[in-house]
Amino acid sequence: MGRTYRKLSITVLLAVTACFFSGCGYNTMQQLEEAVFKSWGDVESNLQRRGDLIPNLVEVVKGYAAHEKETLEAVVEARSKATSVQLSAEDLGNPQAMQQLQAAQGALSSALSRLMVVVERYPDLKANQNFLDLQNQLEGTENRINVARQRYNQAVEAFNFAIRKFPNSLTNSLLLHLERKEYFKADAAAQQVPTVTFSD
Repeated sequence: MGRTYRKLSITVLLAVTACFFSGCGYNTMQQLEEAVFKSWGDVESNLQRRGDLIPNLVEVVKGYAAHEKETLEAVVEARSKATSVQLSAEDLGNPQAMQQLQAAQGALSSALSRLMVVVERYPDLKANQNFLDLQNQLEGTENRINVARQRYNQAVEAFNFAIRKFPNSLTNSLLLHLERKEYFKADAAAQQVPTVTFSD
């Protein structure tokens, strides 16, 4: 009788625990946090793609406008700074780290914009096939960065709400201790993406 009662008690306790964890948001919050990390990975991948295109772009421009040394060096320096700022998963909840990354990427966008203004003065460069290919790749990358940022911010919104709503908030404060994530905001100095389309 005692063993049967103990087995029944354990079964009931396991059932109650399973119901508690399925309804308390424990798994949902972790799944949403993983979605934030995945979305951030997409942002980083596209930022890296932009960084990888820039040395080739600079080399092509240098072939036609080597004397525009100051502008070319500014792009190279901005790229170096932008690619050196890396965020870990833990940094996604750190406003200062996110602001530092956004500032570095904004400075790179600004330097690219200045380079594209210089390019306007060189019709032969604008007609160069290598430059046109790089221009198209860069334009596509800027679009992908924008989409990835939007998806990241949507994932952050869903996650931040999930950890604040009841009963998830109770589960989070007792068990998970997950922190809100920061949105990716455009740097004030880089409200416009680099101009990469030209008129002949």
